[in-house]
Amino acid sequence: MITSPVFAGKRFAILGLARSGLAAAEALLASGAEVVAWDRQDVAREKLEGRARIADPLDLDLTGFDGVVVSPGVPLNAHPIAGHAAKYGVPVIGDIELFALARPNLPPHKVVGITGTNGKSTTTALVHHILKETGVPTLMGGNIGIPIMEQDPLPEGGVYVLELSSYQIDLTRSLACDAAALLNITPDHLDRYDGFEAYAFAKGRLFAMQNVSQFAVFGVGDQLTRGFAQAEATRRPRDRTAQIESARYAELQLDWPALQGPHNLENAGAAIALVEELGVSRATWEPAMRSFAGLPHRMEFVARHNGVTFINDSKATNTDSTAPALSAYAADPSIHGGTQRIHWIVGGLPKEDGLGKCADHLGNVAAAYTIGEAGPRFAELLDGKVPVTQAELLCEATKLAQAAAKPGDIVLLSPACASFDQFKDYEKRGEHFRQIVAALTGETASTSSRLKGKSAA
Repeated sequence: MITSPVFAGKRFAILGLARSGLAAAEALLASGAEVVAWDRQDVAREKLEGRARIADPLDLDLTGFDGVVVSPGVPLNAHPIAGHAAKYGVPVIGDIELFALARPNLPPHKVVGITGTNGKSTTTALVHHILKETGVPTLMGGNIGIPIMEQDPLPEGGVYVLELSSYQIDLTRSLACDAAALLNITPDHLDRYDGFEAYAFAKGRLFAMQNVSQFAVFGVGDQLTRGFAQAEATRRPRDRTAQIESARYAELQLDWPALQGPHNLENAGAAIALVEELGVSRATWEPAMRSFAGLPHRMEFVARHNGVTFINDSKATNTDSTAPALSAYAADPSIHGGTQRIHWIVGGLPKEDGLGKCADHLGNVAAAYTIGEAGPRFAELLDGKVPVTQAELLCEATKLAQAAAKPGDIVLLSPACASFDQFKDYEKRGEHFRQIVAALTGETASTSSRLKGKSAA
């Protein structure tokens, strides 16, 4: 874990003992801090009994405390902890701020921070992958994977790659990233903020914490993100800001099986800008892009067999999240004369009625195979628009799709539904798809590492 003498002899209260909170508690205790910890769940509190004082910070006089560490899931706009801590002048922080405070005592390193409403997980994983392929010591954390304070420090020259949600940025005061990216800002989590502008401001704080010599790259797809880019360009030297240049890499994208679609081209453009800032050359990042497998269950490349590509997008649990996958594999004029390429496996436990944005991309669908509780309804909605087979079970749908697919086609699991009618969660559904593909093709299913611990956008 990451420890630091800066915490020795200091007092911290911790509210919420899920993964990041527990990691923060363990790191502080190992650093010689005094810790008061609380969680609503008895089983969570038991992990620290005998080593930390178990008490609710709301019941304490916080005079003399150096910080209250809260989980990103705690709604600061509604929870009384923010007001209670303010009465004593105690900052409310998160585990990312603890990391920032520990940085001066770590071996010399760099930090990359990535935020945005959409795409930040893929971009974070891609930067991490490129650095690993380059031979740079690197860790990935923040809103993805293992909590950063739980991981062992990198040696000199390492790079910490952090996905940062708005909630985490709210709890951070001093993280000056050597390179940072803002991909986009669209309305989200407005129950936690006093309007869209407040949410956008939270994202923008990542760049306010940087100094003018540090690098920042911005998306171009929405007005607010472009506005941040313009504002940062006025306060930094000319080469310290950039905007994502997606079109520059469009021809290369055909060789990146896990990075298809306009949204992933933007993610790739951001990742390339960040790694080039760190000194990675095109000769190094280009092969790394080809070998990137993608995030588990998010347009994840599973296998290619007899020219047919199998993609696991089980995480797509509504029509809005499936639509980008359908648009990503558009008809290619060089394949079958530009006819439809996608054999779409769709269905599960419905969250909504209708095709939503998926209706705009049916021209890319060669055939649909419906499964689960929503299968009959999807068959009705798609009737007359694309050929439909009601398969009911995922194994049957995959067999039928493989049998019908031609070289150059895509067998795409992107259900547009929750999984709970047939599976414990979308992860189990995606794992089952991988296993089916491996059994049908003899190809080894993708072994992308599990990236759990997600907390927010």
